[in-house]
Amino acid sequence: MKILVLTWEFPPRLVGGIARHVAELYPELVNLGHEIHLITVEFGQAPHFEVVDGVQVHRVAVAKHDDFFQWVGAMNESMGQHGGKLMLEEGGFDVIHAHDWLVSDAAIALKHHFKTPMVATIHATEHGRHSGIFNAVQQHVHDKEKVLTHEAWRVIVCTNFMRREVEQTLNTPWDKIDVVYNGIRREKKKLDPEFDYWQFRRRFALDDEKIVYYVGRMTHEKGVAGLIAAAPKILHEMNQRVKLIFIGGGHTEHLKQQAKALGIWDRCYFAGFMPDQDLDRFQTIADCAVFPSLYEPFGIVALESFAARVPVVVSDAGGFPEVVRHGRTGIVTWVNNPESIAWGILEILRRPEFARSLVNNAYEDLARRFDWAKLAQQTEAVFGRVLHERKQVDW
Repeated sequence: MKILVLTWEFPPRLVGGIARHVAELYPELVNLGHEIHLITVEFGQAPHFEVVDGVQVHRVAVAKHDDFFQWVGAMNESMGQHGGKLMLEEGGFDVIHAHDWLVSDAAIALKHHFKTPMVATIHATEHGRHSGIFNAVQQHVHDKEKVLTHEAWRVIVCTNFMRREVEQTLNTPWDKIDVVYNGIRREKKKLDPEFDYWQFRRRFALDDEKIVYYVGRMTHEKGVAGLIAAAPKILHEMNQRVKLIFIGGGHTEHLKQQAKALGIWDRCYFAGFMPDQDLDRFQTIADCAVFPSLYEPFGIVALESFAARVPVVVSDAGGFPEVVRHGRTGIVTWVNNPESIAWGILEILRRPEFARSLVNNAYEDLARRFDWAKLAQQTEAVFGRVLHERKQVDW
């Protein structure tokens, strides 16, 4: 098959989870014998065309705009023009694969112009992120998502939770939606043998302190305030010998004020953005990873902790309970409940043997359920179905 992919994120441009998803899925499809052309946005010094792990990557220029939606419109115009040129010159494309609403205008235009079926992957919904639609901006995004899923031949989502959400909020027929989990490359988490464990660890905590951390965007939906609210109980039960590390960019002033008001400021460290190499090192020194999301379609951060062999505590929001099996590969707590979050973290900090069993089970689960080679075969099956059905109809 020959597949044209549209995504607004691709390394080195990292905004959310889409970049890693597309960077790890499509090389596996190349390994299965498919030809992949991926159109994304230019970024820094990255070349306008290169072949990355067999994927032919095309980066298009987008005019700068202060208004985000004007920028999205300009991006779709650039992607549509370059995609049309590619499809005319290269020919023979079987499927267009669009990732989220941001590339919907270009994907839909190319679909109709070239009579090529389009598959859409929905990574999250505007309704889910905000627990409803409350203003004109959210309505605009919500409408774009609805049109994209309506125009798609098939819709791929990352969990059964997302399948229900897309059906209910975007009015997408249940039997039009396929569930393909996100994955991870376990081998990514390899360290330099010269790495000095203790020297690195002492940047964050004393030798006898446990390290509990959160990594991700500092947005309301990630539930970081709930972790800070749980901290006093954890610190009391552990005789203050715990350090809480918060990794990620975004607005943190309100979280810092919350920590100060609770009297735990000296136990918290807001590290800001951390490069992947340092994050890989950091995960080897940590005792517990916590992801207390209020909304989480999948939770790829949990897989990254599995691969790094860090025990995880998550909320029961969204797709997390599908990814983390409670009591076997991690601890699942009640969403937005500081008491429950504190209980989960203390279970791991107080029971090292139990924590080790969670880590071992989680690492095995990566190969069983979250291996990209297997997930690529599932994605290939979706494309194969679309190709078969396309041959049965006149357009």
